[in-house]
Amino acid sequence: MNKRERAIYFFIVVLPAILAIFGCYHFLADRADEQQREKLEWAATLHRNQLDQFINETKVSMDILAVSTEEEVQSLGKDGHIPNEVQAILKKMAGKDPRYGGIYILDFEGNLLTGTNDLLKQYNLRNKPYIKEALLTKDTAVSDEAETLSNNQPVIAIATPVMKDEHVEAVIVSHIRLDYMKNIMRMLTPEYSISVENAKQIPIFSVNEKVDAEENRHTVEYPLAQLPWNLIVTARQSSQNHLLALTLLFGIAIIVLLHIVFLLVKYMMLKRQTKLERMQQEAQKLELIGTLAASTAHEIRNPLTGIKGLVQLLNEKYNHPEDKFYFSVINKEIGRINQIVSEFLILGKPTAQKIQTVDIREIVFDLNPLIRSEANLYSIEYELTLPEQEIWVRVNTDQMKQVLLNLTKNAFEAMCDGGQLSLNVLKGEENCYITIADTGPGIKKEDLDLIFKPFFTSKEHGTGLGLVVCKRIIESFDGSIEIDSEHGFGTVVSITLPLQFHEPVE
Repeated sequence: MNKRERAIYFFIVVLPAILAIFGCYHFLADRADEQQREKLEWAATLHRNQLDQFINETKVSMDILAVSTEEEVQSLGKDGHIPNEVQAILKKMAGKDPRYGGIYILDFEGNLLTGTNDLLKQYNLRNKPYIKEALLTKDTAVSDEAETLSNNQPVIAIATPVMKDEHVEAVIVSHIRLDYMKNIMRMLTPEYSISVENAKQIPIFSVNEKVDAEENRHTVEYPLAQLPWNLIVTARQSSQNHLLALTLLFGIAIIVLLHIVFLLVKYMMLKRQTKLERMQQEAQKLELIGTLAASTAHEIRNPLTGIKGLVQLLNEKYNHPEDKFYFSVINKEIGRINQIVSEFLILGKPTAQKIQTVDIREIVFDLNPLIRSEANLYSIEYELTLPEQEIWVRVNTDQMKQVLLNLTKNAFEAMCDGGQLSLNVLKGEENCYITIADTGPGIKKEDLDLIFKPFFTSKEHGTGLGLVVCKRIIESFDGSIEIDSEHGFGTVVSITLPLQFHEPVE
């Protein structure tokens, strides 16, 4: 691989592959982060709604309990007896709902009157913040932090005042088991770390292990509607292994694809290089022919003229029919040699060439009788189409006539059983278009690419230089010649010449 191919390989394969792989990884990473954030937001919304509903249900239950035990609670402590109905209601409620770690009734001073257990028997809760809040606001209050009972059970306390004539007679305290709340959260989303903080950002409780900041970049924080608490959800694990696997698969695919593109580019470059080399070889071949023509054409013509003169003298001297036949064959072959030498001279790029601005219609008018006569000889229908306006082009008149005669002669020879020939001249905006179409047998597809190559001919006695000469002449006028043919459907020769927009000065 040379330096140029290495550079092309770098810009087609290496650089795009690196950019594509990095781009794919970042795209997958961003997509994974987005999906992870959506899942975190879903989990946070789920737990926020679940916590709000849980707290709201507990508050409603405590309010109902306060109203249903209002009369019994008012009589507590007056005669020193605790009605059995109150204890039965508390135990029934605590026994039916596993969320409760205990339900208690306190007097206005914070002393325990009755409850489902004796865990608060020796405590006075008057100074607890949630008790003070319930007495002050005369509404249900929830503790801002977790409490651990003597049985090592962490709970959240909810205090609901029992009212009489706008006065607080007692306070109902319920302990909500944190392990119950944690189990519900852990069951709903076991893959996430969840923590609840109060308004002072002091942790109340957490579920699953805390995720390190280095492991996870996503944290979703939602406030609760029922309490001034914040719910924080983070991903428990953050693995990029699947991203690396997907990126690796994409990288393999893109590298294979880019190598295919590189091979296609290399093939096109080789094809183009081969075409250039072939064109150079053709140019060298034509140059060799031109050099050969320049050095030998005149030397051939001089003795050829003498031979032709002597043959004519002998032809006049010997009148025998057999001799006449031989002399005619010799004259014919001398004419063929002379034609080849003339074509060699044109291929040799003559230094002096008389180029002038002419009306292309005049050239066609001059040739029209010859072409029509030749058409009648071959029993061919001939049609000529010329525009009314003048068409000025810069050409060598004699050489342009030679091109048209050569092309029409090829068409006549191709239509040996008769046919149609049309010669059309059209004036465009910038170019003149000459079209010669015949209804002959056409050219085979495999021969169509070879017709402008020197010495290629499909004729039995052709030189293979006629079309090469025509192309060389037209290109010397800055024009172009193209042949379109399909085997069995005739041939169309199209000549394009640039227009001259100023008439020649006499």
